[in-house]
Amino acid sequence: MTIAAILGSKGDTVYSIEGDRTVRDAVSMLAEYRIGALPVLREGKVAGVFSERDVIYCLGTDGAAVLDWPVERVMTAPAITVTTDISVLAALSQITRRRIRHLPVVEGDRLIGLVSIGDLVKYRIDRIETEAEAMRNYIQSA
Repeated sequence: MTIAAILGSKGDTVYSIEGDRTVRDAVSMLAEYRIGALPVLREGKVAGVFSERDVIYCLGTDGAAVLDWPVERVMTAPAITVTTDISVLAALSQITRRRIRHLPVVEGDRLIGLVSIGDLVKYRIDRIETEAEAMRNYIQSA
């Protein structure tokens, strides 16, 4: 089970933002698309990840002025990325160890997707349920 399988079922729409855009713009995108994070690009490469968590921390310490800051100033960086050939379990391990919730998926330097802890857990549970059903069917037919 690899990240490619998750991207295959999830679709290929990836929202991202340039690092020089404002936090206000990024928050608007999160709300509009009902997502929790945006990969932040600098010259087409993933420079970091901007998430709801980043907004909350900065608002809590610096107030509403952060809404006019560039996203680069608030994002989590450097971005921890994965490729499509990494296993789901390895990706889950990265997320757990690094205490993050989103992994940009890259091919070379190009962003091709984003997977969240929710995507990974859902895929894993679906696989376990499928395997359990196959096992039940096998036992019943024996």
